[in-house]
Amino acid sequence: MRPHPIRSIRCICTLLCLWSSLALAETTLDPFGTEAALPLKPALRLGGAVGDPCAEAMPAGALNRVPGQKPFGLLEVVNLALCNNPQTREVWASARVQAAQVGVSKAGYLPSASLSASGNRNSPGVSKRSVDLTLSYLLYDFGTRAANLESAHQLLAAANATQDSTVQTIFLQAVQSFYQTQASQAALDAALESERAAKESFAAAEARYRSGSATPADKLQAQTAYSQATLNSITANGNMNNTKGALANMLGLDANKNIVLAAANTTAIPANFDRDISALIEEARLRRPDLQAAAAQVKAAQASVDAARAAGKPSISLTASTKQENSVGITSHGSSAGLSVSVPLFSGFAPTYRIRAAEAQMETQTAQLERLRLQVALDVWTAYQNLTTATQSLRTTADLLSSAEQSERVALGRYKAGVGSILDVLNAQSALASARQQRIQSTFNWNIVRATLAQAMGNLDTSLLQDLSDGSQQHGANFQREKNQP
Repeated sequence: MRPHPIRSIRCICTLLCLWSSLALAETTLDPFGTEAALPLKPALRLGGAVGDPCAEAMPAGALNRVPGQKPFGLLEVVNLALCNNPQTREVWASARVQAAQVGVSKAGYLPSASLSASGNRNSPGVSKRSVDLTLSYLLYDFGTRAANLESAHQLLAAANATQDSTVQTIFLQAVQSFYQTQASQAALDAALESERAAKESFAAAEARYRSGSATPADKLQAQTAYSQATLNSITANGNMNNTKGALANMLGLDANKNIVLAAANTTAIPANFDRDISALIEEARLRRPDLQAAAAQVKAAQASVDAARAAGKPSISLTASTKQENSVGITSHGSSAGLSVSVPLFSGFAPTYRIRAAEAQMETQTAQLERLRLQVALDVWTAYQNLTTATQSLRTTADLLSSAEQSERVALGRYKAGVGSILDVLNAQSALASARQQRIQSTFNWNIVRATLAQAMGNLDTSLLQDLSDGSQQHGANFQREKNQP
């Protein structure tokens, strides 16, 4: 009996449907569990447990919180940056790509199967149909698969470390943006306070001028100082708006979004922050994720050299196939099984140059690793020295601000009493305004260089943020008590 063409078409369609189902399963599953090796998405450790700030959407109205609602603190700002900044999503996707490459390498240890079917009908009515099933399993290849798998594992480790490094970079940038915004707000407050003091001095000079105890020059000098203070307030307000826009951009939001931040001034200075710089450098070399990524790249390059060398060696495979063919009503079957040995003889010296290229790439990665080791030491040294300087400046500016405030009060009191000059008042107010700005800048520098040192050591985490937040709140309370004292 001759095969019916409709039945042949149905058989082919059935095979295509089976292939589609298998292909769909391959694209939707993770049979090797490669993504289990990926680090968790950026999340901060809050309250002793790992919190996932990305799990829930930002609540409505959170960006423009009404008075009475809790504003964003440092922890919240960093969380939002890690969740919303496109760079964190980019490195997460890159790590998933490398995890998939591990699966590709593991697939080389499994057998492969292919199924083919064909059917045709020739004139005058001769039909032919055939179905072929072929199996192939690589038994031994002198380490090519193992080297490729090792390279994929090391590249995945490098991708994970790169993700950690990027997260710490975003972490530090968020801290910088937070404190830059706080500093600009403090600078605006200081400018407004200086404007208020200049206005008071101008009023005192004008009162003395009207009473005949001051010259017109006193009044004009006080008025000039008042106008200059007003201009400084306008400039400070513009700077504050710019830093708020930069903060919103850091959080992955439009620059016109209004981010309301919790008040913070500075953190309490720990008495024992000094440590042996050599110990800090060695600790940094153990913890820095970018150094870990570079070390994994070196191992991956070594595995690539091994794979390039093994690629030119023989391979042994197990093959099996079965075939059914129907032609002119006659059905025939055929099967085969056996071993196949493939021995590369000559490929135009391509394997030689692949090995040379892999070895040169390994030398490049090794040199980059050594360069980064030296850079880690420089980063830690620079950040440590900056922290030492910032700490000394923070302590000194506290004394400077206190003495400047007292000097300004004495000068203004003497002038109002008619025994001082307007120049003494203006000089004291100028010195006070400068002391306030230096205090704000030293506060900002202290918070930033402390976080920078933690990032240089690969140890930037929420424990540091908690210290900063707690210290900021304590200092803020002390600052308010001192401000309210007569």
